[in-house]
Amino acid sequence: MKYLCLIHLDGKKLAALPEAEMSALNARHLELNESLVTSGHFIEAEALEAPETAAFLHVRNGKTSVVDGPFAETKEQLAGFYFIEARDLNEAIQVASRFPSAPMGTVEVRPCRDLVVDGVAHKASRISR
Repeated sequence: MKYLCLIHLDGKKLAALPEAEMSALNARHLELNESLVTSGHFIEAEALEAPETAAFLHVRNGKTSVVDGPFAETKEQLAGFYFIEARDLNEAIQVASRFPSAPMGTVEVRPCRDLVVDGVAHKASRISR
Protein backbone atom coordinates (compact mmCIF):
# COMPACT_ATOMS: atom_id res chain seq x y z
CA MET A 1 0.00 0.00 0.00
CA LYS A 2 1.19 3.52 -0.73
CA TYR A 3 1.47 6.27 1.89
CA LEU A 4 2.21 9.97 1.61
CA CYS A 5 4.24 11.21 4.56
CA LEU A 6 4.06 14.99 4.92
CA ILE A 7 6.78 16.63 7.00
CA HIS A 8 5.60 19.79 8.81
CA LEU A 9 8.30 21.96 10.41
CA ASP A 10 8.51 25.38 12.03
CA GLY A 11 9.83 27.44 9.13
CA LYS A 12 11.49 30.04 11.34
CA LYS A 13 13.38 27.40 13.32
CA LEU A 14 14.39 25.64 10.12
CA ALA A 15 15.62 28.90 8.57
CA ALA A 16 17.59 29.66 11.75
CA LEU A 17 19.57 26.41 11.61
CA PRO A 18 23.28 27.05 11.09
CA GLU A 19 24.50 25.97 7.67
CA ALA A 20 26.49 23.05 9.11
CA GLU A 21 23.44 21.69 10.96
CA MET A 22 21.23 22.01 7.86
CA SER A 23 23.87 20.26 5.80
CA ALA A 24 24.08 17.42 8.33
CA LEU A 25 20.29 17.09 8.41
CA ASN A 26 20.16 16.96 4.61
CA ALA A 27 22.92 14.32 4.56
CA ARG A 28 20.95 12.17 7.03
CA HIS A 29 17.88 12.41 4.78
CA LEU A 30 19.93 11.30 1.76
CA GLU A 31 21.31 8.36 3.76
CA LEU A 32 17.78 7.41 4.80
CA ASN A 33 16.65 7.59 1.17
CA GLU A 34 19.28 5.00 0.22
CA SER A 35 18.20 2.78 3.09
CA LEU A 36 14.54 3.04 2.02
CA VAL A 37 15.45 2.17 -1.57
CA THR A 38 17.26 -0.93 -0.31
CA SER A 39 14.32 -1.97 1.90
CA GLY A 40 11.77 -1.43 -0.90
CA HIS A 41 9.88 1.36 0.88
CA PHE A 42 11.08 4.30 -1.23
CA ILE A 43 8.97 5.68 -4.07
CA GLU A 44 9.81 9.41 -4.02
CA ALA A 45 10.92 12.16 -1.64
CA GLU A 46 11.39 15.89 -2.03
CA ALA A 47 12.23 18.86 0.15
CA LEU A 48 10.08 21.91 -0.51
CA GLU A 49 10.98 25.56 -0.74
CA ALA A 50 9.61 27.93 1.93
CA PRO A 51 5.87 28.70 1.84
CA GLU A 52 6.66 32.28 0.78
CA THR A 53 7.63 30.89 -2.63
CA ALA A 54 4.29 29.13 -3.12
CA ALA A 55 1.14 30.11 -4.95
CA PHE A 56 -2.23 28.99 -3.61
CA LEU A 57 -4.83 28.32 -6.27
CA HIS A 58 -8.60 28.50 -5.82
CA VAL A 59 -11.14 27.66 -8.53
CA ARG A 60 -14.68 28.79 -7.74
CA ASN A 61 -17.56 29.03 -10.17
CA GLY A 62 -15.15 28.49 -13.06
CA LYS A 63 -12.87 31.35 -12.02
CA THR A 64 -9.29 30.84 -10.95
CA SER A 65 -7.64 33.03 -8.36
CA VAL A 66 -4.07 32.79 -7.10
CA VAL A 67 -2.78 34.03 -3.76
CA ASP A 68 0.89 34.19 -2.83
CA GLY A 69 1.97 32.08 0.15
CA PRO A 70 1.95 31.49 2.96
CA PHE A 71 -1.81 31.19 3.20
CA ALA A 72 -2.14 29.48 6.58
CA GLU A 73 -1.24 31.29 9.79
CA THR A 74 0.58 28.50 11.55
CA LYS A 75 4.08 27.87 12.87
CA GLU A 76 4.49 24.53 11.14
CA GLN A 77 4.57 24.58 7.36
CA LEU A 78 4.87 21.76 4.84
CA ALA A 79 8.63 21.33 4.41
CA GLY A 80 8.80 18.13 2.38
CA PHE A 81 7.36 14.72 1.72
CA TYR A 82 8.12 11.05 1.32
CA PHE A 83 5.99 8.82 -0.88
CA ILE A 84 6.52 5.29 0.41
CA GLU A 85 5.33 1.72 0.02
CA ALA A 86 4.45 -0.12 3.22
CA ARG A 87 2.58 -3.27 4.23
CA ASP A 88 0.15 -1.32 6.46
CA LEU A 89 -0.22 1.88 8.47
CA ASN A 90 1.88 0.52 11.33
CA GLU A 91 4.82 -0.18 9.02
CA ALA A 92 4.40 3.25 7.39
CA ILE A 93 4.53 4.88 10.83
CA GLN A 94 7.68 2.91 11.67
CA VAL A 95 9.30 4.14 8.46
CA ALA A 96 8.22 7.75 9.08
CA SER A 97 9.60 7.67 12.62
CA ARG A 98 13.07 7.27 11.04
CA PHE A 99 12.86 10.56 9.13
CA PRO A 100 15.74 12.73 10.40
CA SER A 101 13.51 15.81 10.62
CA ALA A 102 10.69 14.01 12.49
CA PRO A 103 12.00 15.09 15.94
CA MET A 104 11.87 18.73 14.77
CA GLY A 105 8.17 18.82 13.86
CA THR A 106 5.25 16.64 12.84
CA VAL A 107 4.93 13.92 10.22
CA GLU A 108 1.48 13.21 8.81
CA VAL A 109 1.23 9.63 7.47
CA ARG A 110 -1.72 9.29 5.12
CA PRO A 111 -2.74 6.23 3.09
CA CYS A 112 -3.41 6.74 -0.60
CA ARG A 113 -6.75 5.68 -2.00
CA ASP A 114 -8.11 4.48 -5.31
CA LEU A 115 -10.41 6.69 -7.37
CA VAL A 116 -13.81 5.02 -7.75
CA VAL A 117 -15.65 5.65 -11.03
CA ASP A 118 -19.02 4.00 -11.51
CA GLY A 119 -18.24 1.54 -8.72
CA VAL A 120 -14.86 0.51 -10.19
CA ALA A 121 -11.62 1.33 -8.34
CA HIS A 122 -8.78 2.85 -10.37
CA LYS A 123 -5.24 3.70 -9.31
CA ALA A 124 -4.86 7.47 -9.50
CA SER A 125 -1.31 7.04 -10.81
CA ARG A 126 -2.40 4.87 -13.72
CA ILE A 127 -1.77 6.54 -17.04
CA SER A 128 -3.90 5.50 -20.02
CA ARG A 129 -2.83 6.34 -23.56
